[in-house]
Amino acid sequence: MPNQKRKQTMSAKEALDFHFSSLVIDSQQPGMTNALLFTKNMEKTLKKYVKEGHLSRAQITKILEQQLVEEIQTSSEAQKEYLNLWKKSGVNIASATYAAAGANQSGFADTVIAVAQARAIVDALNNEISLILTAEDIEKAYREKKLGLILDFQNGTPFGSDLSNIDVFYNLGVRVVQLTYNLRNLIGDGCTERYKSGLTYFGKEVVGKMNEKHIIIDVSHCSEQVGWDCVNISTAPIMITHSTSNALAKHDRAKNDDLIKAVADKGGFFGVAAIAAFISEKPGPTLDDFVDHVEHIINVAGIDHVGIGSDKCGPGPDTGTNFDFPDHMGPYGSSYIYKDNPDPRTVPFGSFDWLGFRPEHRLSPDYRIDGFDEFIHWPNITIKLAERGFNEEELQKILGLNYLRVFRDIIGQ
Repeated sequence: MPNQKRKQTMSAKEALDFHFSSLVIDSQQPGMTNALLFTKNMEKTLKKYVKEGHLSRAQITKILEQQLVEEIQTSSEAQKEYLNLWKKSGVNIASATYAAAGANQSGFADTVIAVAQARAIVDALNNEISLILTAEDIEKAYREKKLGLILDFQNGTPFGSDLSNIDVFYNLGVRVVQLTYNLRNLIGDGCTERYKSGLTYFGKEVVGKMNEKHIIIDVSHCSEQVGWDCVNISTAPIMITHSTSNALAKHDRAKNDDLIKAVADKGGFFGVAAIAAFISEKPGPTLDDFVDHVEHIINVAGIDHVGIGSDKCGPGPDTGTNFDFPDHMGPYGSSYIYKDNPDPRTVPFGSFDWLGFRPEHRLSPDYRIDGFDEFIHWPNITIKLAERGFNEEELQKILGLNYLRVFRDIIGQ
């Protein structure tokens, strides 16, 4: 419910202007360099492979991701299209993902390729985009009116069982690591696993090593117990970069208020996710439902610890991609993932699906946020926050300053 104590002080036009002049940080924007751009040439490639019918969605996606890099490296038209998409959002700094769902024994090689592709895009557009390694890099990018890219993981699987791999990825520029995706890995349990335990002994060592390297620990997809273990074990503040509150809408991906408060009390940060299924138990949620979560989490954690981790790239009920796959290739709705089967299901080729979402997680076409279905709709969040009475100082904190402060506290200037 709207906070009756707040009164609207900005018009929609004023809020829009404010948005585009502010430091705006999206603490989780997974597809920033690998799903946002979809050129006409990429469309031709996708249609070709779909027509041939030999490759899966995942295999075609890898081909498109590499083509995206090559087009930005060689085509001024592709560069302009990509930068326009990013700038339409009004987001200055985006934290993008280079490791997500996957088996424990896989990930290192694929992740190195993904990070290399991201860095290739930054290099090709170095007059427009900076790689963010420190808090000063964020401030400098904002001062110089450049865009900034933070490299993050949403799974610890690329580390394998070797703690020295943490050094490898730190040296490649990774600054934020979510310890698990939805399911269990060598570090701990995810939030949709059958039994939701905490950190393993190896996981405790990973936390210690990440503290030593000043890498941000993210527990968004982790089990509640992993979150509590990190609060108690980590010597640095931790983040929940993209989640919601279970108090308003029950979901495995949401967090309980006592954990939210504990993260804030230790100096951490909570980014509110704009995924329809996470913010509402009923179809057809709106940005008002999203702002309900923002207000509630601020009431729990305090205004200095909350920001936005939209987790939204392309259209659809999930994070989405701008790669225009036909409906029969999923990922939700008509695909195998969303069949009414509570057991761990398999992909058509017989291998286990490590994504970890199931029918009860509501990732169906009925769950899309009116007014926020793509990354370019980001200004609507600021407009809605202003409509609900957040003033300029509060908006500056939510949009970017809170994340910047905690980023500085953990990583350094």
